[in-house]
Amino acid sequence: MAEVYVSTDIEADGPVPGLYSMLSFGSAAYLADKTLVGTFSANLETMPGATSHPDTMFWWKTKQEAWQACRKDLRAPQIVMPEYVAWLKSLPGAPVFVAYPAGFDFTFIYWYLMQFAGESPFSYNALDIKTYAMALMRSGYRDVAKKQLPPRWFDDLPHTHIALDDAIEQGALFCNMLAENLARP
Repeated sequence: MAEVYVSTDIEADGPVPGLYSMLSFGSAAYLADKTLVGTFSANLETMPGATSHPDTMFWWKTKQEAWQACRKDLRAPQIVMPEYVAWLKSLPGAPVFVAYPAGFDFTFIYWYLMQFAGESPFSYNALDIKTYAMALMRSGYRDVAKKQLPPRWFDDLPHTHIALDDAIEQGALFCNMLAENLARP
């Protein structure tokens, strides 16, 4: 079965799920040739009893447009996450979670999937774009940041901190890296 690379970005009001809420998420499903086969996004109601982290909320004050975008048309996670599972299962291949950084985004997605849908089509697996870049660049992990990546890997797409925009941008970035890696002898 072919793989479908599901570039995913989340926005939250704190550093970990459960104590804090995932405010929104967006996924862009790409084939290896950078064909975008579908997107999914939702803005979520906050978790009952959860709080917001002061440092995260201070950061949000600097991103008012993105904050406004993620706080409209709110939906309950117990409705959204089963819909997300159905969308993932409808993709034309096995879904592979891809993010930058995967350690943050996957934690929230996996927790919400298990909490509200009872399953994760990704299993326990997440592909981290930064780690992939480290391997391609043959450098240390801490020596790799987006500003140090080769410009040829980037398409002219915005990084707005609106989850779906960022998922699309980072998915294209990953596909460009993948194409370059697959073209190597």
